Amino acid sequence: MPTMNMIQALNSALDVMLTKDPNVLTFGEDVGYFGGVFRVTDGLQKKHGLTRCFDTPIGEAGIVATAIGMGAYGLRPVVEIQFADYIYPAYDQIVSEAARLRYRSAGDFTAPLVIRTPYGGGIFGGQTHSQSPEALFTHVAGLKTVIPSTPYDAKGLLISAIEDDDPVLFLEPKRIYNGPFDGYHDRPVSPWNKFAASDVPEGHYTVPLGKAAVVREGSDVTVLAYGTMVHVALASVADSGLDGEVIDLRTLVPLDIETIVTSVKKTGRCVIVHEATHTSGFGAELSATVQENCFHNLEAPIERVTGWDTPYPHAFEWQYFPGPGRVIEALKRAMEG
Repeated sequence: MPTMNMIQALNSALDVMLTKDPNVLTFGEDVGYFGGVFRVTDGLQKKHGLTRCFDTPIGEAGIVATAIGMGAYGLRPVVEIQFADYIYPAYDQIVSEAARLRYRSAGDFTAPLVIRTPYGGGIFGGQTHSQSPEALFTHVAGLKTVIPSTPYDAKGLLISAIEDDDPVLFLEPKRIYNGPFDGYHDRPVSPWNKFAASDVPEGHYTVPLGKAAVVREGSDVTVLAYGTMVHVALASVADSGLDGEVIDLRTLVPLDIETIVTSVKKTGRCVIVHEATHTSGFGAELSATVQENCFHNLEAPIERVTGWDTPYPHAFEWQYFPGPGRVIEALKRAMEG
């Protein structure tokens, strides 16, 4: 079985689906000839042709609007928004059209499209290349939100998203494209090929939407995370000396409530970690879900470790980034509660 980093795994997923289904196509800014700013679509235009993988003008609203029309008439478009920070011009199309098409047409039309976009910080991208807008989309009925944390999951989840009949926002944590990141920015980063999750089958396989993964079992405290923060959570638990259970949510909508509740009822404590700003971040929804389902099992207040309620600061990257130092403090508070 070949080893792949996340870029290669995503490229493989697109290649598999372009080969398998003639209704699948992919387009966006620089995704064709250039192969994408992160090279996720590298080689796909040459292999599959100009009508299956092509470049578009710089116009996110138009990119998504075109994809909605294609989806309504039977195609399965996969579009790329070059950075999640640039998705806002397409927000109305995503929310008012794509997410509601099945409902407003009483099931006569669907919008089976995938919107891929790199997101998150830790790359010194500043405020316009580091945002985590996932909570804006999880609030929207009719839209699914997916965030992988490993190459294996990235390929399987993307294939599942493409085959899904509803619109899917597929957020790719760009900090871990080339290797997992534990949050210690002053240490060397290991490539994906040193980790089992880089063993990615070449052919078709799926990872189901709506199913979380328990990536570390434990009994002291439950840590809920997704994307890059899964690796930060694992490092934090290891360095804290606690027997923490780490859950990789993988999809935020649909959310695997059963796995979350089972874990928190076992540990009695919960720490939630995400990069996005604190106020109205997805962690608030997770906290409410845990409180509603596990109130009598909780031994301490739920802890949230998040970004600040500010634009992403270039000069204070690692103070903003929820690294192991902040997560370990939250773990200790949870145990003391």
